[in-house]
Amino acid sequence: MQSNRYRRPEHSEIKHKNMRFLITDRPNDQNVERYIQDLSKFNASVVVRVCEPSYSKNRLEEQGIKVIDAAFEDGQTPPPEIRQEWFHLLKDQFRQNPNTCVAIHCVAGLGRAPVMVAMALMELGMSYEEAVELIRSKRRGALNTKQLQFLEGYRPKNRLKSRSSPCNIM
Repeated sequence: MQSNRYRRPEHSEIKHKNMRFLITDRPNDQNVERYIQDLSKFNASVVVRVCEPSYSKNRLEEQGIKVIDAAFEDGQTPPPEIRQEWFHLLKDQFRQNPNTCVAIHCVAGLGRAPVMVAMALMELGMSYEEAVELIRSKRRGALNTKQLQFLEGYRPKNRLKSRSSPCNIM
């Protein structure tokens, strides 16, 4: 059993309201075909790389999966311009295709990618604690102290809330 202790986590699907995210670790050119199959299973139409590239975009783009580069330093929090691009991308993606899933990865899928998803969850109305708990329930060990402090102080600006949410009649 001890050998499982150091296994990378599986892909983690995070759902909240009308949005779905897939947090993964970083693929490489040797396993990109399997990665594409996994993305297809989750209906991921876009992949956001928040780390240095380790694979060519070409194979994914040939399969209709858009790859967005939004790298920032390992262990850190996203700079304002990356945050702005992230929220703009999410609004566009989920407006165009409400059933899509946005995949995001860093190296291990434990720091940069989870902090980006946590911000999105908070913009959708989750509290800091709820967002961290949900992500950590799927990605054990996610988020370092600096990232947790950033999220604790993060103030959502309702960037992802729909202005015209439909009424549900029961």
